[in-house]
Amino acid sequence: MTRTTQPDAPSPSAIVAIPVRNEVERIEACLRAIDAQVGLAPDSLGLVLFLNNCTDGTEILVAQLVPTLSIPVRVEIEDFSGAHAGWARRRAMDLAAAWLGDAGNAGMILSTDADSRVPPNWVARNRAAIEAGADAVAGRVELDAAEAALLPPSLPARGRLEDIYDALITEAEARIDPDPHDPWPCHRTAIGATLAVTRRTYLAVGGMPEIPLGEDGAFIARLIEHGLRVRHATDVCVTISARLTGRAPGGVADTIRSRCEEPDALCDARMETFPRVLRRYLWRRRFRRLHGKGSLRANQAWARAIEIAPAEADRIAALPLGQAIAEAERASPRLVYRPIGPRQLPGQIRLARVGVAAIRLVQRLAGSARNAAGAATTSRQPVADPRSGRI
Repeated sequence: MTRTTQPDAPSPSAIVAIPVRNEVERIEACLRAIDAQVGLAPDSLGLVLFLNNCTDGTEILVAQLVPTLSIPVRVEIEDFSGAHAGWARRRAMDLAAAWLGDAGNAGMILSTDADSRVPPNWVARNRAAIEAGADAVAGRVELDAAEAALLPPSLPARGRLEDIYDALITEAEARIDPDPHDPWPCHRTAIGATLAVTRRTYLAVGGMPEIPLGEDGAFIARLIEHGLRVRHATDVCVTISARLTGRAPGGVADTIRSRCEEPDALCDARMETFPRVLRRYLWRRRFRRLHGKGSLRANQAWARAIEIAPAEADRIAALPLGQAIAEAERASPRLVYRPIGPRQLPGQIRLARVGVAAIRLVQRLAGSARNAAGAATTSRQPVADPRSGRI
């Protein structure tokens, strides 16, 4: 194991952690984008690069680039035959957490990928969300336009439909079962190319899951299950590669390639038919209310409705809310995710547009009724008589 360190800033309060493997073609653009961050206090940003199993000259290029950057950089190099995406991202973020700890700073850890380009306000916008009360921030991604233009036309067309449907069902979820810490507008992307988390939160949940695939989504799910505040910020967006050959099996590149090869491959798991997602969100809202009242164990009608046995229902009822919801959805045969295929998207989008419009209308009418009731109550309040000094 080898480590090289550029002179440290006095005390960085935010550190970007990047796992790197064979990115000689893209690493410079990634590093220049991070070095160009704006809206930050001087000396507040640091960078960790965890180079693993590089064979293409990435190490040499990084050694040349680091002295040209204006921010302090720590580089660690390791070759490990058992390397995978979750292991590498965890190693990078653990190094960032240790650096913040050395400085005695709770701070913020940010994650991105070596083939991604972050916008100049990426760190500042993540910090703003943290300062507004979030424990972690999940951003959005978009494909590099030049690379996406080389893909088969059917793939971007499908992506646009998925984006439209995803936004509709996310709005339905946010309105039916709202999270006060993650209000609409929001999204449901969870990707390692744009994550931010406080060091305290990162350590509290045991760090990044060290699993071969889907470590980013598992990390966000773990935070939510622990009742932590995750903001899916729409104003945080990172450009990612649209290449077909990636560095991590099961990553974005594999997803793009598989959809080129299998145009009818199923959508993401949460993209179910609109009636089914409505039923899921309504169930969650009811479950959340019962949990808040402490009545899950006393009244197990909720468990019978989703076919969970009494003993399992008792176990779930005793869990904290986030874990209870996750466990109930895992245990119930009625809440198994049944994703749709791309051919179903146009019809489900039409249905969702009607459904979401109806939800908006009902909530708007309910809000007007509450406002009218409040105004009527205020108008009936006794008025002070200034002449008598009495009410």
